[in-house]
Amino acid sequence: MNLLYSGKVRDIYDAGDDRLLMVTSDRISAFDVVLDEPIPHKGRVLTALTAFWLDQVDDIIPNHLISVDGASMLVRKAEMLPIECIVRGYLSGSAWKEYSTKGTVHGMPVPPGLRQSDQLPDPIFTPSTKAAVGDHDENISFDQAADIVGRDVAAEAGALSLRVYERAFAPAAAAGIIIADTKFELGWIDGRLALCDEVLTPDSSRFWEASTWEPGTTPPSFDKQPVRDWLESTGWDKRPPAPALPPEVVQATSDRYVSAYERLTGKLFDTTPPVAG
Repeated sequence: MNLLYSGKVRDIYDAGDDRLLMVTSDRISAFDVVLDEPIPHKGRVLTALTAFWLDQVDDIIPNHLISVDGASMLVRKAEMLPIECIVRGYLSGSAWKEYSTKGTVHGMPVPPGLRQSDQLPDPIFTPSTKAAVGDHDENISFDQAADIVGRDVAAEAGALSLRVYERAFAPAAAAGIIIADTKFELGWIDGRLALCDEVLTPDSSRFWEASTWEPGTTPPSFDKQPVRDWLESTGWDKRPPAPALPPEVVQATSDRYVSAYERLTGKLFDTTPPVAG
């Protein structure tokens, strides 16, 4: 197969007949640098979690998945929207930074007096641009998104994204995981908006441990936090090459990914069969 794209984590191949093969590697990046040490099981976890969530929400929105094999997904090609569809349920990250200085989130008014990591009164759709490789996405308002894709499309993308987030939030909370925010990729397949790429994984979402969540603080993320913490402790200047990760940090990170899968799905990771789309 022809390699079409190789990113920090995923490799995408042309599978013919308007299909793509998406291979999720065990590579991990931190501070925009890909590290030399792979994280065991990471690719399979992200793929299996995506397949799980696509099945949970297929009555809300169709998707591009044809089949899954290990860390690979065979998918239908889609005409992707040139915006990222982000849903925020909590005030964190770039949204908190904007709110703390302007009192808004993506240009939208938000009630005053909220603290960092506070739950928002209602989840909100906060789109961003899709940056070129090597650049960073830019937060935009709904009106700016409407200028890019059209108002009706932006409204439909926002409504679908909110419904998917709300569907996932309750079962995740029951498993002790808060989905603070998440990013969806939507594209056109057969004239309908469809859910594509990874969905509700630790890499595309800000997952928090519910038992340790406390407004006014920055809860640790449920993905590569051990990697970030260790790299910060080394005094690394965040320019490549990164220092080699010790085995215990690699194992701790792998354990977090596997734990997220098992808690969210209620299944043991090693015994989960491939999921057909």
